[in-house]
Amino acid sequence: MKTPLESHDPYLRTYTEPEVTALLRELHERGRPFGILWGSAAVNGGTIDGRLLVDFGDTSVATLLNLLTLLRETGRPA
Repeated sequence: MKTPLESHDPYLRTYTEPEVTALLRELHERGRPFGILWGSAAVNGGTIDGRLLVDFGDTSVATLLNLLTLLRETGRPA
């Protein structure tokens, strides 16, 4: 398992809104078989110190990427 990203990682500032939206689509696809459904999850336009926030509790992109990493590691296709 990879080391989880921290929400303050400078790398996260490089993500654009379209990229995060694509990651959310992947989360919806990969999460569906596990009952992980966030139909309302979206980029909320807000930022903290240059990092985009995602609307499911104003989560950082790091949380989204960490969750996707776990889902990708299951080996199940999207």
